[in-house]
Amino acid sequence: MELRHLRYFLAVVEAGSLTAAAKALHMSQPPLSVAIAQLETELGTPLLVRTSRGVEPTSAGRSLLESSGRVLGEVDEIVATVRRSAGRGSGVLTVAAVPALIWHRIPRLLREVASGAPDLEIRLVDPPPWTAIDLVVNGRADVAAILVADPKRFVARHGDAFEIRDWGAVPLVAALPPGTEAPDPLPLHWFDDRIVLLPQRTAAVPSLPELVEAEFLRLDVVPREVRTVPTIQNMVPLVEAGLGAALLPDADRASVGRFDIVVRATAPSPAPLRALVIARRGAAADPVVGSLLELVSATSADSVVDDPDRVRFPIQSTNAREDR
Repeated sequence: MELRHLRYFLAVVEAGSLTAAAKALHMSQPPLSVAIAQLETELGTPLLVRTSRGVEPTSAGRSLLESSGRVLGEVDEIVATVRRSAGRGSGVLTVAAVPALIWHRIPRLLREVASGAPDLEIRLVDPPPWTAIDLVVNGRADVAAILVADPKRFVARHGDAFEIRDWGAVPLVAALPPGTEAPDPLPLHWFDDRIVLLPQRTAAVPSLPELVEAEFLRLDVVPREVRTVPTIQNMVPLVEAGLGAALLPDADRASVGRFDIVVRATAPSPAPLRALVIARRGAAADPVVGSLLELVSATSADSVVDDPDRVRFPIQSTNAREDR
């Protein structure tokens, strides 16, 4: 089985006819028909059936469609990874970003990047922060946009391995079930004796759960129950369903208001999370990645990064490197 045969098969299914697929593939129809016939012979079963609407996949064809899409996606990712490792542009930018940034800041950033590279293909994934970092480490993503509770600690631990750009503060807001009557700002003691949702915590990247727990401890806020969910994006529909309340990061006060929840500022206001954009050390030499990092630095009005090239925070203690 040849990869080109799988690509031909996907093109035919997507186009709905051999004629349209051949045109999209910039080839004549006879060799395309031969390639599909060879694939069916090799697999020992028909993959396409002619209908009044064109051609449609058979049951076996639908199975191949799902599998081949996954295989070809992995092959494309391997090619892009190898090219990135070799310092060659692949025409693909892969961004791994946490949902709280995807909801607001990421679209504007990617629009700016795309305007300077109209032929660039941008891929966007929304993993948890620790997974986003691993994707950059393994070369499966070019940059990651994450939220951290303690930026100076993150830089002290990871500054030697990554290019790190500060993308500014991201405040927390109260996210309450629809129809909740609540003052604005909302006293944090409102969460006393209530069900509170928190995302899974990880020692690798202290973020929202650590910050909320520290604030509740400081103010002696005692929820009735704290329920842990895998990620922030899992929290929102649970709040919408009335199954709990939460404190959520709200980038520029413009991201969580799109959901069917009641949003309130809080009193007192917890310390904000910090948005960081990271890439592998030396990745800024790539024109596209470098442009993206420059845009991040330019749009961070309250940056606490003293020297972006050295990635030093002015609040970093002198012995922070030993604390790693």
